[in-house]
Amino acid sequence: MRMSQASDKDTVCAIATPPGKGGVGIIRISGSSALSIAKQVASVDVILPRKAHFSSFKRSDELIDTGLLLYFPGPNSFTGEDVVELQTHGSPVVLNQLLALINDLGGRLAEPGEFSKRAFLNNKLDLVQAEAIADLINANTEMAAKNAQNSLQGAFSNHINALLAKIIGLRILVEAAIDFPEEEIDFVSEHDVLGQLQIIINETEQTLRQATQGQIIQEGLTVALIGAPNAGKSSLLNELSGLEKAIVTDIPGTTRDTLETVVNIKGVPVTFVDTAGLRHTDDIIEQAGIQRALNTLKRAQLVLFLIDSSTVNTESISLFELLPTDLAEACLQHPFIGVSNKIDLLTQPAPYIQEATNNIPIAAKLGLNIGQLEQAIIDAVHLYPESEHLFSARQRHISALQATLAALRCGLNQLRGYAASELLAEDLRLAQQAINSITGEFTNDDLLGEIFSSFCIGK
Repeated sequence: MRMSQASDKDTVCAIATPPGKGGVGIIRISGSSALSIAKQVASVDVILPRKAHFSSFKRSDELIDTGLLLYFPGPNSFTGEDVVELQTHGSPVVLNQLLALINDLGGRLAEPGEFSKRAFLNNKLDLVQAEAIADLINANTEMAAKNAQNSLQGAFSNHINALLAKIIGLRILVEAAIDFPEEEIDFVSEHDVLGQLQIIINETEQTLRQATQGQIIQEGLTVALIGAPNAGKSSLLNELSGLEKAIVTDIPGTTRDTLETVVNIKGVPVTFVDTAGLRHTDDIIEQAGIQRALNTLKRAQLVLFLIDSSTVNTESISLFELLPTDLAEACLQHPFIGVSNKIDLLTQPAPYIQEATNNIPIAAKLGLNIGQLEQAIIDAVHLYPESEHLFSARQRHISALQATLAALRCGLNQLRGYAASELLAEDLRLAQQAINSITGEFTNDDLLGEIFSSFCIGK
C-alpha cells in the first residue's frame, strides 16, 4: 500500500468493524476525495446523500464484493468532512482488498483515532466528547457505558463550560477593579467578589468529586486483599468472583504471588488483588511474595485487611499488633476496611481492627455477609454509581480540575489575606487556562496525539 506523510488534509480510510470474521464489515472513508474514490469503486451511477445504495465493489472489471454504500457530505457528517461508508460481508480478505484499492485511488490509512480527531478539529465535538467515544467502546460495565454516553452527549462539557463562564465573568470584574484602583475596595465589596469566588470553588470541588467517581467507574477500582497467612483471603476472592481461582488450603503461606480478579460490584469493575500473607518468615520465596504485596499496596485505592477471628481472643486488636510498623503504615495510606473472617467458628462477637474506617464480620467459605462487604467497598471510596449525574472522566481531566481548584484557592487566600486583586486576577487566569485544557480550547499537538493514539483505528 502507498505510504505518505500524514496530513489532516488527506482523505483517510479504515476498517471500522472489529478484527475477524463477521456478517457485516464496514470501511469508512473521510476527506475531500471520499466521494470521487467511492465512484471509482462502486457501480452506482448517482450517489445521493444519506441514502443506502446497493452496489458492486470492483477493481477494474474484477468483482470484490457486493453491499451497501452510504454518503454523508460535510459538514453534516461525523468528521465534518465528506464521509463514505462501504458495508460489505465481514470477510477480512474482502475488507483488506477494498482497503488496498481505496489506498491506490488516493486514500491513506487512518491513524488510531483520526476520525474522532478530525471531528474535534472541525468543531463537531469537543475533546471531552471525543474521549467519551473511546470510553464508550472500552466500557466494561453498564454503568461505565452510561457515564460515557453522558459525556458524549455533553454532560461533562456542560459542567466545565458553566464553570469556565463563571471564572471568566469574575475575572472581568476583578480586572475592571484593577483599572480603577481608587474604587477597587468598593468595587470588590459591591459585587461580592469573595462570595462569587467561594461559589466557584464549591462547584469546582463538586465537579472534581463527580469526575473522580466517573474515572473509577470507567477504569475500575483496585482493592488489595491483605492479611496474615490462612486468614481466608483466597476463600474470599473465590466467593467474590464466583470462581475457584485461588488455591485454598489449611497450610499457611499457600499464596506466594499476587492473583487478580475483576468483579462487577454495583456497576463498578473492581480488581481484587489477592496477596501473599504478611508475616515474619525466613522462606525466601514467601518473602518475595510479601514484597509483591507491598508493591500492590502502592497502587491500590482500597485495602481489605483480613483476620482469622477464631484466633483473636480480644474484642479489638490494633493493626500495629498484627504487622510491623512500616507495613501497618502502608495499609493506612488508603481507605481501610477490617474484615473478620470465619465468624461461623465464634461463640462471641467478632473482633474488630481499631484503625479501620469500617469493620465487616464475614464467613467467606459460607458466603455470609459478602453483600454487606461489597456495599462497604463502594461506600469506602464514596462512590454513588447509581447517580444520574455522573460522567466518564480521565486522569488528565482530574489533574486539570485539581490545578483549577489550586489556583482558585490561592486567589481566595490572596483576596482574604492581602486584598490583592492583582494576584487574584492572575490566579483566575491560571484557573481559566487549566480548565480550558479539558475541552481542548488550549491543548498542544503532543497531547492531542497522545489522547487519540489510544483510540481504535476506525474511530
